[in-house]
Amino acid sequence: MNPLALTIFLLSLAIGTTITLSSYHWLLAWVGLEVNTLAIIPLMTKTPHPRAIEAATKYFLTQAAASALVLFSSLINAWQTGEWNIDSISHLPMNALSIALMMKLGLAPLHFWMPEVLQGISLPTGLILSTWQKIAPMTLLLQTSHLINLDLTIILGLTSILVGGWGGIGQTQLRKIMAFSSIGHLGWMIIVLKFNPNLTLFNFILYVIMTASMFLSLMTISATKMSEISVSWSKTPTLTVSTLLILLSLAGLPPLTGFAPKLLITLELVKQNATLLATLIMLASLLALFFYLRLTYIVSLTLPPNTPNSFSFWRTSNKSLPITAVMNTLALIFLPLTTTLLIFL
Repeated sequence: MNPLALTIFLLSLAIGTTITLSSYHWLLAWVGLEVNTLAIIPLMTKTPHPRAIEAATKYFLTQAAASALVLFSSLINAWQTGEWNIDSISHLPMNALSIALMMKLGLAPLHFWMPEVLQGISLPTGLILSTWQKIAPMTLLLQTSHLINLDLTIILGLTSILVGGWGGIGQTQLRKIMAFSSIGHLGWMIIVLKFNPNLTLFNFILYVIMTASMFLSLMTISATKMSEISVSWSKTPTLTVSTLLILLSLAGLPPLTGFAPKLLITLELVKQNATLLATLIMLASLLALFFYLRLTYIVSLTLPPNTPNSFSFWRTSNKSLPITAVMNTLALIFLPLTTTLLIFL
């Protein structure tokens, strides 16, 4: 892609998110979401492949439907209350608005576009779709968390955790695995949204760190299937090991970074006398834990013996290696610093 065009599209992504984050008016928030959607579609189709075109079409249709629902619910709210402020929204449009924003995020049962779209696009665009594109809808949900329906968040959150774990079982394509991982993590965030929005924000920050580090590692070793991680052992053994550890961090195993949000959300639910709900989400997350452990086990078992004739290997050179190292470190050993992060939220 032309560097000038790429710069314009990336700037449009940044501007769209900034407009939504800084808006106090529903129409401006909707404009920011639309700019975000329109800016990423050319990035999806920069590889002229039928799968990429199909992914961009599916993404555009689902995001357009969700944006129309956002505009529709804000119009109903303006008709009922006479105000366009984000804070002043009545209960009837709030349910429609919540569903629209959760559709933009890819929460189950509105998740069907997410694995197919992520599978059809390149890894750098998948990184943007899984992290940056979720900032604006998540911010709107956090701003309206005191108005959101508790039953809706619990039902969609539980469904997302189940779908995220169940859908990932049997997958070998890494982009689909990351899509179902994203659905499962968003389920944890949405469940605790009504009880403690700061904890949702904390979980979202750690989710962005872990997902970005996973995508950056996959981009460095050019892997889109599990077998390609095994083959990369002879070229970048350290990065291959850290990639497998990030998978375990996404699963939420201690003492890795991903354990912190699961622990804190479970403690918060117990504190809010929702012990049954905490038990249910922990049992549902065992599905995701199973497929993460299974993938790590399969990759470590299928590592080739690596007995080459030469004494040196060709190493992959990638300019994004420093940022990959920083993100991988944060995704693996950030657990002791999570209490400090919580103080600032």
